Amino acid sequence: MHLKKLALSLALAGIALPAAHATDGYFQPGFSVKANGMGGVGIALPQDALAAATNPAGMALIGNRVDGGLSLFRPNREAKINGTTYSGNDQQNFIIPEIGANYMINPTMSAGVSLYGNGGMNSGYSNIGGSMTGLANGAGVDLQQMFISPSFAWRVTPTQTIGVAVNLVHQTFRANGLGAFSMASQSPSNLTDNGHDSSNGVGVRIGWIGELAPGFSLGATYQPKTHMSKFSKYSGLFADNGSFDIPANYGIGFAWKTGPLTVAGDVERILYSDVSAIGNTSTTFLQNPLGAPNGPGFGWKNITVVKLGVAYAIDQALTVRAGWNHSDNPVTSQNVFFNTIAPGVIKDHLTLGMTYAVSNTMEVSADYIHAFKSDVTGNLAPPPYGPGGTEDLSMSQNTLGVSVGWKF
Repeated sequence: MHLKKLALSLALAGIALPAAHATDGYFQPGFSVKANGMGGVGIALPQDALAAATNPAGMALIGNRVDGGLSLFRPNREAKINGTTYSGNDQQNFIIPEIGANYMINPTMSAGVSLYGNGGMNSGYSNIGGSMTGLANGAGVDLQQMFISPSFAWRVTPTQTIGVAVNLVHQTFRANGLGAFSMASQSPSNLTDNGHDSSNGVGVRIGWIGELAPGFSLGATYQPKTHMSKFSKYSGLFADNGSFDIPANYGIGFAWKTGPLTVAGDVERILYSDVSAIGNTSTTFLQNPLGAPNGPGFGWKNITVVKLGVAYAIDQALTVRAGWNHSDNPVTSQNVFFNTIAPGVIKDHLTLGMTYAVSNTMEVSADYIHAFKSDVTGNLAPPPYGPGGTEDLSMSQNTLGVSVGWKF
């Protein structure tokens, strides 16, 4: 019966999963409503069946349960070019689903699966054609990444737990309005306006959680670079003939529980610069064609993300949460123009959350995330290659999520 419920849940989620638009670069700040209520923490604090997305070791510590949720995400993207502001919000509202299930094989081992959006990016500028930058009206991108992560976790000793998740990854991408740059591409017919293309890959995440003292735990997790098949329809845009791998990332975290209070924190490192399409500088596109081996990219640098959260159990039914998430800005001033269509410039988030236990087996959670407006300013190419002057790229965001958890 449990397996039938799990299969149905995954099928429904797979049908419904759209882009997951994220804010730590293009990664999500956290991977469940509960985690996001505490700033996205989760490396040493598993709270639900989405734990494998952050640290698969946590799945052995949450018991038998199924979790599912939806978040309404509303970003505001803008590009101010030589004093004129252009909105990148052709689509402004997005629904982000999450679902996971975990089954305890025995008191020390678990098998589970988590389905979630790892991250993504969307932009659309319906009126940017008059900016003199070469971007046409409707210019923008749509990147979506979906992970299905079967996991196994083992509590090796009463205080030491390890876990592994196999990440089955499907991503799609579309670019529009870049036709003016066809002369800078190795394959102009595979640069823009080709609809959505898809790419697949398989990766892994490993993790550890250790209880070092009563109520105090540390955790660590690592996900190597996930090699993806190429976007053939965009082999004239992304470096290395359409390659768009998922960056390696790793982190450490702590959790401290005393009475009704829980305090947790994570430090995460995301290695964007190791993926050519993301990390290569855009400043060489006039000398090195778009799409070429080691060709131009978005010029994103590696970032460090710091997450801190608190939770307080007011009574047996109600728990409230708050958190803060701060990341470096991966976009540099030298690469501002290329990132008009990928404005991943957010740095700070403030989060709130709660869980209410409806019964011994069912709970409802909610969260709210505000990503404060952040911007980057850089110079535009002078004539005849561009309009000259400056561009200021900015973004702010709001997210409201609800999830339901069942224990069995």
